[in-house]
Amino acid sequence: MKAIWLYRIAAVLFILFAAGHTFGFLHFKPPTSEASAVFAAMNSTAFRVGSSSVSYGAFYRGFGLYVSAYLLFSAFLSWYLGGLASNLPQAIGYLGWIFLALQLASLTLSWLYFSTIPTIFSAVLAICLGWAAGSVSLGQAR
Repeated sequence: MKAIWLYRIAAVLFILFAAGHTFGFLHFKPPTSEASAVFAAMNSTAFRVGSSSVSYGAFYRGFGLYVSAYLLFSAFLSWYLGGLASNLPQAIGYLGWIFLALQLASLTLSWLYFSTIPTIFSAVLAICLGWAAGSVSLGQAR
């Protein structure tokens, strides 16, 4: 398969991953009364950071939205690399491999700390990005 299509497939997967992640964590409902108590404590316990008062719940939401932004940027980067692979593959250089390394780190974190669905998305994305980077390196981008 050509690198352009692998990068474009990865871009669409990143968008789906971002949408699922954002919807899932913003609509999260604790499954047990114990989990509800922890969730309530996270949102009600405030502490000072510099001159601001924040809660662990605010950090949770902030980091969750940060991950959504990262996934959307990754979609853009993947789409852009697909265009480069088609028109100017030598311009990609090591960026495709570094992008793969980042996705492998995401896969490892998903495997260790999250559920099956993000792990599967991360694995499929790592395959697409690795295949695309390998295609570009071997001169099979077009």
